[in-house]
Amino acid sequence: MLVRSIATEKAYREQTKRTYMFAVPAGASKQAVAQQVADQYKVTVLGVRIVIRKGKATKFSRGKHAYPGTTYRQDKRIAYVTLK
Repeated sequence: MLVRSIATEKAYREQTKRTYMFAVPAGASKQAVAQQVADQYKVTVLGVRIVIRKGKATKFSRGKHAYPGTTYRQDKRIAYVTLK
């Protein structure tokens, strides 16, 4: 399982509360994420919260006179991991 850390303004704000954000696969459980983070970074995990961020709507066109449409970007699954 691949666990990638996220570096955004919100992620840095969460770090002041000892909470780190990771992008995780869609089928990952909380226990699997906690185990992977503990093994990968050699830390003690206190809790895991998992959130699904819906993909943003994007407009597209099928040509100059064709109908326009809307599609959605892929959903992302984010894990908030609280460390000791």
